[in-house]
Amino acid sequence: MVGQDKTSRVADSPEKMSDETILKIAKEITVKFIEVGRITPTTFASAFAGIYSTIDKAVRGNKS
Repeated sequence: MVGQDKTSRVADSPEKMSDETILKIAKEITVKFIEVGRITPTTFASAFAGIYSTIDKAVRGNKS
């Protein structure tokens, strides 16, 4: 039996993507922005919230 890597385990539809998956994606993007100096400790909370909601809207099509 061949093992699957992380990229091959994609959700069947956006509705099936869990909050945890979106949280992990937002975390990775936030870490990259911190590494390049785009996010600081004072802007972290609002930046992370914005990143998370943007990903959620893109994946699920939420309008909120």
